[in-house]
Amino acid sequence: MLYPLKFTPISKYRIWGGNKLNTLLNKGFEGEMNGESWEISDVKGDETLVSEGLFAGKSLKQLSQEFKEKLLGNKVYKAFGDEFPLLIKFIDAKKPLSIQVHPHDEIAKERHNSFGKNEMWYVMNADDNAEIIVGFKNELNKKSYLQYLENNQILEVLNTVKTKAGDAFNIPTGRVHAIGAGVLLAEIQQTSDITYRIFDYNRVDSQTDKERELHNDLALDVITFEVEDSYKTDYETIENTSNKLIHTPYFKSNVLIVTDVISKDYSKIDSFVIYICTEGFVKVTVENKEYELTMGETILIPASINKLDLVPEKNSKLLEVYL
Repeated sequence: MLYPLKFTPISKYRIWGGNKLNTLLNKGFEGEMNGESWEISDVKGDETLVSEGLFAGKSLKQLSQEFKEKLLGNKVYKAFGDEFPLLIKFIDAKKPLSIQVHPHDEIAKERHNSFGKNEMWYVMNADDNAEIIVGFKNELNKKSYLQYLENNQILEVLNTVKTKAGDAFNIPTGRVHAIGAGVLLAEIQQTSDITYRIFDYNRVDSQTDKERELHNDLALDVITFEVEDSYKTDYETIENTSNKLIHTPYFKSNVLIVTDVISKDYSKIDSFVIYICTEGFVKVTVENKEYELTMGETILIPASINKLDLVPEKNSKLLEVYL
């Protein structure tokens, strides 16, 4: 009875949002400054609804409650019950996002009754000289960090990376980060909407005529000050196979470059699978039924569907996501 599920995306106004969600991903959102498209969401108050087929109009929560392990997988349902564990977004930053950090599960549960927010980014489009902020240039401690923050010099110690389409970044909880201006990306994250803003360029939100709230007291106990050698993820690009991208305890992501028919068997992973189309156009074929997936679309494959074919109409690229 379950079939590959598409959902109606939810548009999110953001002070830094632009128009690439419409011009490049054909979302058809109304208004200006559409910063985020929530593709698959079980966040309370922002549950996405099935857009096609027998279950059209049903929320992700309703399906999780009705189909349980058939939708989620046995191990996933055992771990999370009917709370869908991932949130999938596209993000368009016309202007830079705030400097921010996310809490881990324990702190998020204690403070907000929420999951933490481990996430990753896959860059789909980037303007010339676009940048990502991730981590610090040099190792700090709480005292030295606070000195830079209080002196309005925090930007001086942040690590900035030039970015282009195809780049991927792991953003674990505790890692200070921000998407720079001119970047369109896919984000895979835990189901959480908890963000601690550290610095927001002293901007005023045109909808409120106020600066946005900062959360520096909450952020201080969350930040990881250690410095990594590199923050960009290296990965292979072998065609027609699942190339490991970023695997964490919270999600696994692979890159699929589809130039020929690919037959997939998911019987051993015991999890739902999500495809995010970042380039091209493919057909997902299940028992002789076809489900189209074009650039900027996302589809959820229930755990009860073990076998399918990916048929490219033209060379395509997918992110393959599961637990």
